[in-house]
Amino acid sequence: MKHMLKAMLLAGAALITAQAAQAADKVSIAVVNASSDAALFIADAKGYYKAEGIEAEFVSFDTGAKMVAPLGAGQLDIGGGAASAGLYNAVDRGIKIKIVADKAHNVKGAGFQAFMVRKDLIESGKVKSFADLKGMKVAITGAGGSDASVLNEAMKNGGLTYNDVEKVYLGFPQHAVAFQNSAIAASISTEPTVSKIVEMGAAVRFKGNDEFYPNAQTATILMSGDFAEKRPEVAKRFMKAYLRAVRDFNASIVNGRIAGPGADEMVKILAKYSVIKDEATLRTMIVHGTDPDGKLNVESLKKDLAFFKEQGDVTGKVTVDQVLDESFIQAAVKELGPAKR
Repeated sequence: MKHMLKAMLLAGAALITAQAAQAADKVSIAVVNASSDAALFIADAKGYYKAEGIEAEFVSFDTGAKMVAPLGAGQLDIGGGAASAGLYNAVDRGIKIKIVADKAHNVKGAGFQAFMVRKDLIESGKVKSFADLKGMKVAITGAGGSDASVLNEAMKNGGLTYNDVEKVYLGFPQHAVAFQNSAIAASISTEPTVSKIVEMGAAVRFKGNDEFYPNAQTATILMSGDFAEKRPEVAKRFMKAYLRAVRDFNASIVNGRIAGPGADEMVKILAKYSVIKDEATLRTMIVHGTDPDGKLNVESLKKDLAFFKEQGDVTGKVTVDQVLDESFIQAAVKELGPAKR
């Protein structure tokens, strides 16, 4: 009788466990496997999604721009990328996508993105300021992207306009080779490409983006409109797990590098999940900033959108307020409590 009771209890416990596993809400998360995806990975590695009854399914993309269509179609729940012209144009066409939280920005004094200038141009004295770049070739990832607006801000610092330089559209990994071949004079690059370029001796870190466009909203957490509207409670639980991970990551950062409490754990998680496998690189490169309460730099978003419209990359009447939904970070912070700053 005693053995039978024990067996029944064990069977009951197994059934409850199985039901709990079945009840986990699946959330598809689009990533580019870069260091800016850190908090999305940390939440998985440390069991924060699981604690919220969420089963994370990561879907890899080579660029954030390619996430927009499947997010708008409800084929993905969560994505992350720059608030680009493509995003605003999609929303203007009636596609439901929301900007819901900070993913990455350049912290003042620790910019993980930088304006790079070819080394020989610096050593010869040909380029001493942004003004000297007039007519030269500058690499950015593409028209209508956040780094196009960043380039515009850099040119303002030299008394130039966006159209005073020749744009060359290249992905970040291609910047190093372009410098080596003297195909470009400068670039807006991001880590770990910045560190690689410096290590190769192809170009120098002329100015961190944080110096001429501080706290620019580089990347955001995007949410499918279907997910936000049809599964809002799951979305709130996702955001709670995400912000817990952001706070863990922030705690490990000292002077822009992963060198504080919990650094070893953070480096191992990133080396496992991201495309950056070298732990030494992860420890030495400057990493992105993320607000511990998920707050966005709305003024930066509005500045970028105004630039896109000025360039004709966005022609509709879409506004940042139409795309923004801060209710999920507000709900998460209400449960977690505001972060200590």
